[in-house]
Amino acid sequence: MSTTTEQTLDALPGAVRTRVLARTAEVLPDVPHLPPSLRRVAAFAPARRARLGAGAITAALADDELRERVAVQLQARGPAALDAADEVALAWLLRPEGWALVVADGVRRLGERAGAEGRDAEVERLRARLERAEQAQRELRASHRVQVEEYKAEISALRRRLGEARAAERAARTGEEQELRDAEAARAEAEARAGAQHKEVRRLRAQVAALEEELAAGRRSTRTAKDEATLRARVLLETVLDAAGGLQRELGLPPVSGSPGDRVEAEVAGAGEQDPAGGPVRAPVTPALLEQYLAMPRARLLVDGYNVSKTAWPQSSLEAQRIRLLQALAPVVARTGAETTVVFDAAAAGRRPVVMTPRGVKVLFSPEGVIADDVIRDLVGAEPSGRVVLVVTSDGELGADVARAGARVVTSDVLVALLGRTG
Repeated sequence: MSTTTEQTLDALPGAVRTRVLARTAEVLPDVPHLPPSLRRVAAFAPARRARLGAGAITAALADDELRERVAVQLQARGPAALDAADEVALAWLLRPEGWALVVADGVRRLGERAGAEGRDAEVERLRARLERAEQAQRELRASHRVQVEEYKAEISALRRRLGEARAAERAARTGEEQELRDAEAARAEAEARAGAQHKEVRRLRAQVAALEEELAAGRRSTRTAKDEATLRARVLLETVLDAAGGLQRELGLPPVSGSPGDRVEAEVAGAGEQDPAGGPVRAPVTPALLEQYLAMPRARLLVDGYNVSKTAWPQSSLEAQRIRLLQALAPVVARTGAETTVVFDAAAAGRRPVVMTPRGVKVLFSPEGVIADDVIRDLVGAEPSGRVVLVVTSDGELGADVARAGARVVTSDVLVALLGRTG
């Protein structure tokens, strides 16, 4: 036997269905002949039957026979209705006389109450929304007032900064105009000075040309007198040489030994050690001319050691440079017989390195705190005026000093070329 649509469990309100399932779950273990789907549900704890077996219970209650067995168990317990929803649920399960009217009237009353409660809830919800909207509006107005105040302050600051910028711009424009006027005045003054300088240069050039003409005339007038003086000097020199030779033979003087620079060399050799300098000085001396100078009687050769070695072998170590320089000098000294001293800079060194000195070559290391240039200056200063003294260095300052002292300066590359040719 089937029920009408209004009497099916799915057609009942949710609260009534919940009570139907709860009432059924209470007596489910006592109902005989349960279908397999409800046997497992009946084994659950009472609190879990209606929740976990709701689907199976709803499907089983569609069978009137099972519902009647459930109603028998409920009647045996004599349950009392708890509320209106529970009253409708019991009427639907027990099916007493006139139960359909009871169910319909209960469903109507529950609907009316749910509608009233829903309206009340909607009113409360709308009232709460209204309060929230009013509060949000108040907060928004307060926020807008704060923003307006901030905007006013910012506009005031911007106006002030704009006024300052305009004032600074006017001052800068005034200063720029003044600078342009000053620049024009300076340019006019510079042009006037340049014109005066050009006039002065033309006048000085005219004076130089006149002086050059006078000098050329003076040279022509003195050339004859110079030739006569040279002839007299040569005659006097030959007389002095003959007299000196006769005096040497008469007195039986032995050959001269030693050198005026021996004392300086001895002092430097016993003092300590040193380091290099730099700067090129160019002299009109070729390797061939240098060898001719070295072959002159009692020629003196002073070599700025590291200046020459770094010119010839810049990639080698200082020790290798010293060895190669001394080995290359040995054949030149042996061939020319020049008295040779090589000075190495050791001003910043704590001790002197050991070197193998070739025959005829003296090796000096400058004392600690003294550069090789100063030792070479002392050696040149100790030589007598008129002796052939050759200083090999590309140091411009040292070359200028020894040249003023009477020595002839030879650049390092000239000696390197001579050593390479002989080697």
